[in-house]
Amino acid sequence: MTVQPTQTLAETPDLPRADATTSADAIARRLHAAGVRHAFGVPGGEVLALIAALERAGVAFHLARHENAAGFMAEAAWHATGAPGVLVATVGPGIANAVNVVANAQQDRVPLIVISGRIPDAQALTYSHQVLDHQAVLRPLVKASFEARAGACAPMIDKAVRLALDPRPGPVHVDLPIPVAAAPEPGADGAPLRPALSPAAPGPGPDLDRAREMFARATRPVILAGLDLLGEPEGVAAIRALSAAHGIPVATTYKAKGALAEDDPLSLGGHGLSPKSDAAILPLLRAADLVICAGYDPIEMRAGWRDPWDPARAVEIAHAPDRQYLHHAAVSWCCGIAAGLEALTAGLAPAAAWPDGAPARVRAALAEAFAPGEAWGPAQVMHVLNAMKPAGAVTTVDSGAHRILLSQVWTCGAPGELLQSSGLCTMGCALPLAVGTKLVRPGTPVLCVIGDGCLDMTLGELATLRDLGLPVVVVVLVDGSLELIALKQRAEGLPSAGVAFGTTDYAAVARALGGRGATVEDAPALRAALAEAFAAPGFSVIAARIPPGGYDGRI
Repeated sequence: MTVQPTQTLAETPDLPRADATTSADAIARRLHAAGVRHAFGVPGGEVLALIAALERAGVAFHLARHENAAGFMAEAAWHATGAPGVLVATVGPGIANAVNVVANAQQDRVPLIVISGRIPDAQALTYSHQVLDHQAVLRPLVKASFEARAGACAPMIDKAVRLALDPRPGPVHVDLPIPVAAAPEPGADGAPLRPALSPAAPGPGPDLDRAREMFARATRPVILAGLDLLGEPEGVAAIRALSAAHGIPVATTYKAKGALAEDDPLSLGGHGLSPKSDAAILPLLRAADLVICAGYDPIEMRAGWRDPWDPARAVEIAHAPDRQYLHHAAVSWCCGIAAGLEALTAGLAPAAAWPDGAPARVRAALAEAFAPGEAWGPAQVMHVLNAMKPAGAVTTVDSGAHRILLSQVWTCGAPGELLQSSGLCTMGCALPLAVGTKLVRPGTPVLCVIGDGCLDMTLGELATLRDLGLPVVVVVLVDGSLELIALKQRAEGLPSAGVAFGTTDYAAVARALGGRGATVEDAPALRAALAEAFAAPGFSVIAARIPPGGYDGRI
């Protein structure tokens, strides 16, 4: 955690009276009206008025050990509630610490409201301590950046919320000067100025006629679902109904895993990062005579997914126009997924659905490719965890080789059961995502799967788990290496450099921070430790030691 310089009493702004209505109150009340009940961050003198206003409005402020972690906790709150996440960061180093998670929100389509404290403009003219241009730093990463103005914060925050949630979701920044936060602002209550957008359906015309003809003639149709579905449960229901009615297989990106429950025989699982999975799924997409892209956003995909199908055989339904050109489609609509699928298929059925049985063979090939094997290693760890996770559990996973393997092994019953950074693929996300999920959904079992390099980055958030009293189960795979990068070095014939590090006694660290700790080196010990951890009242850390090179040939 970056240590913030301690403020003197002279530097700390006066807080408004509890009964006053200020611009900070306007922001807090309008966030509450938008469904926000939790905000996360690391306080500084410049945001004390805002934090007090949030608490008065019924929005609990939660202390994290680092602003980057706080942002991922806020993302988890959005996944759980549908309301935008809120990150509060103080001046200078506070907002600088948040840059990574704001970039993550941009690429992972997270509606994150980032509110930074700012010293008065007049003071900044003659005072440079901790001063930097927050808006200049964040503007390339956000959908909009606002400078809060006295008397106008209610419409500003309404606009920020709407921009954050509008397709596609993303981060919005608000820079809040100290004098503005404390300025009077009547009329803080009331309904938002503009309701949420209602997704339209494709209108009649040649494009719709062409797409419907493509659907009716298809004998090898496949649905490819993506992260637009995270904000549209109706779209998930529509995909499931369409798949069941016509026997159409469904593949997803990692973020959309569970769009079709993955124990369904028509589910082909999640894809996008593993060359092994690409070898099975990409030939099927090339063989398809109709690819229905349902909320598919290629921000998650790697270079091997450039033009993965014949564009003349694809129909795309997405919340926003594609600006990436990683793929192409004969017909593209910007609308709700459910509305688009209804317009495409109403009253029709495909001519056939894979009479040669190819999707079933692909599903079997994937199962064989990612089988646990007989030797102890990361594949066995993932299969044990997948088998023992409680029903309805939410799993968070950090970036690295372990994430790629887990995402192929994991079976999700619904979207949102596996949370990860998939667009930016940033390290340090899994533990704070687990904290935020368990805080907002206390009745849901939460499992965090993390590599040792990632846990070393975020060890301080174990103390956050302790302070919040959250019974999260953390499983860390210990091999003393940034193994995904080490794999690439070996594949390119390069010497190992900058990837190995010493191993930490994570079980001892967990106990020192008030949790439970265990170290395991085989599958029976892992099963026993998991059974105890899921029944324990506090957080647990299970360190699973795996052999060096355990991911070779696995992903």
